[in-house]
Amino acid sequence: MPELRWALIIAGGYAAGVVGSVLGVPSPYLLASLLVGSVLALSGRVRDRLPGPANRTSQALVGALMGSHLTSSALMAAAPSALPLTAVTAATIGLSVAIAWFLARKGRISRPSAVLGMMPGGSAGIVTCADELKADVRLVAFNQYLRVGLVATTAPLLAHWMAGGSSSGPVGGGPGSWPGHGLFHLVAGPDQLTGLLTLAAVSVAGVLAGRRLRLPTPALIGPMLIALVATMSGVIPAFAPTGILQDVVFVLVGMDVGVRFTRDTLRRVRGLLPSILAAMTAVCLGCAGMAWIFARATGTPLMDAYLATTPGGINAVLAAAVSSHGDVALVSTVQSLRLLVVMLVTPMIIRRLTPNRPKPAGTTAPAGDRSRVLR
Repeated sequence: MPELRWALIIAGGYAAGVVGSVLGVPSPYLLASLLVGSVLALSGRVRDRLPGPANRTSQALVGALMGSHLTSSALMAAAPSALPLTAVTAATIGLSVAIAWFLARKGRISRPSAVLGMMPGGSAGIVTCADELKADVRLVAFNQYLRVGLVATTAPLLAHWMAGGSSSGPVGGGPGSWPGHGLFHLVAGPDQLTGLLTLAAVSVAGVLAGRRLRLPTPALIGPMLIALVATMSGVIPAFAPTGILQDVVFVLVGMDVGVRFTRDTLRRVRGLLPSILAAMTAVCLGCAGMAWIFARATGTPLMDAYLATTPGGINAVLAAAVSSHGDVALVSTVQSLRLLVVMLVTPMIIRRLTPNRPKPAGTTAPAGDRSRVLR
C-alpha cells in the first residue's frame, strides 16, 4: 500500500533526524529527511513526490507556526526597518532577474524559463504559472527546487555558525512556548487538547481562505494569516506546533524537497547544470552581501538578516530560524512579504522581458528572444 510505504519512509526520515539531533546537526529533522529523500529518489527507490495530503498538511502547519510568531510587538519591532527591508526585497528581485537575463543570453534557456527559475521564493506558485507564461515547466521546477535544496542544506549550517555554535536541537514553538516538552506535548501551552483543536481549526480555515482569496501558496499563506489574526487577538489559546509535532512537520518539509531530485530530472538538465549552479551561487552570494549591509545598517544580528534575506525555501529557512533560536518574527515577515511580492510582480516582469510583438511572416525571432527549451 502506498500509504504504508510513505509512512515507513517518513518514519525513516524522523529516525535519521533523531540521530542528527544526537550528533548536534543543525536543523536535524529537516536536513536528515532531505538527505534521506534525495538518496531514495536518486537511487530510483522513490519515483513520486510526497502525497498531496501530507504536503498540504505540512504547509498548513508551517503557516500556523509562522503566524504564531507574528505578534503585534514583533511587528512593531520590525517597523523601523521597513524601508531597508523594502529596499532589500526589491534588490533581491532585481538581482535575480539580472542574473536570469544573463543566463538566458549565455545558456540554452529561454528568458521566461530563466527568470522563473531564478525568482527567490514561492516555488510552488512559480512552477504552477510556468505554463501560462510560456516557460519550460521541467526546467523551472528543477531550478526552483535545486535552489530550495541548496538553501535548505546551507541555511541551517550557516545560521549555526553565525550563532556561535549554539545548541541546534529542537526548540519550542514560539512565543508563550510551554516548558517541559514530553512525548504528548504537541502544541505550545498547557492545554494540549484545546491547543490541538485550535491548531486544526486555524489550519483548515486558513487553507479554505487562501483558496477563496486565490493567494499564492494558499496552504501556507492562508493559515499564516489566520494564525496571525488569532495570535494578535490575544484570546486564542496557544496552538503553535512544538515538540514531536514540530519535528514531524520539518521531516515532511525536508522529505518534500529531497524526493524531487530524481535521476531523470538530473539527466534532462545535465548540460545546463554548471551554468545554473553558477547563477544560483551568484544570487545566494548577492543576497548574503545584502544581508550584511542590512545588518550593519539596522543593527540586526547577521544570522537573522541572512535568514530573512536568503533566496527562497521559506519552510526550510523557518526551520533554521527556530532551531538556531533566531528572530522568527523578522524572518517570517520578510520572507512572507517577499513571497507575496514575487508572485505579484513575476508575470509583469516576464511579459516585460518577452514582449509578444507580432512578427512578419517568414521571419524568425532574434537569438536572445528565441524560446530554447529542453528537448
